[in-house]
Amino acid sequence: MKKITIAIDGHSSCGKSTMAKDLAREIGYIYIDSGAMYRCCTLFCMQRGLVNPDGTIQTAELERLMPEIHVSFRFNAETGRPDAYLNGVCVEREIRTMEVSSHVSPVAAIPFVRAAMTAQQQAMGREGGIVMDGRDIGTAVFPHAELKIFVTASDEIRAQRRYDELVAKGEKPDFNAVLANLRERDHIDSTRAVAPLRQAEDALVLDNSHMTIPEQKQWLIDRYKERIED
Repeated sequence: MKKITIAIDGHSSCGKSTMAKDLAREIGYIYIDSGAMYRCCTLFCMQRGLVNPDGTIQTAELERLMPEIHVSFRFNAETGRPDAYLNGVCVEREIRTMEVSSHVSPVAAIPFVRAAMTAQQQAMGREGGIVMDGRDIGTAVFPHAELKIFVTASDEIRAQRRYDELVAKGEKPDFNAVLANLRERDHIDSTRAVAPLRQAEDALVLDNSHMTIPEQKQWLIDRYKERIED
């Protein structure tokens, strides 16, 4: 059976990464978290002091250093999911902090950053048999993907999910700050000049505001089966 490419796009904190990971494991595909790749670039900027006090990025220096940014994924047997590595170092926990979240959209909006990460993503998915989630997978990275899903949910529900995730990791976030950050990221992602967040014309829409994880999983499995049977 020919393996297809599955692109899952959507707003931040709508659960698309969890859905994509579960789907990939269920059908035996490789999962690639494109958002984690931009978070790795953001962490690199923070580590190298490329984030200015006003939140802007030192783009000239970042462009010079881009060849030094190598993102990869390795399967974690303990969690059953892949961890993100920046230049050979596991940074899965570091890239999920609010500090990284507050800077990732400006970094991801930089054209040369997107070009570099898109090239890496396309190389990873050249043979098919992958599930990749992000903001522009079905529109820019894999415009010819056989199955495209666009996931959304209400602002408040997405903020609560993000808040709960941070609390579970031992952090003490402020809900209003999480909500404000989410709305700011939505605006930046949707209005950036290069590969903005938008629904592909041939994408299936999934509003999971009031769905359980098992319900989402079954919905995705059903759509996958429909597509490979076409």
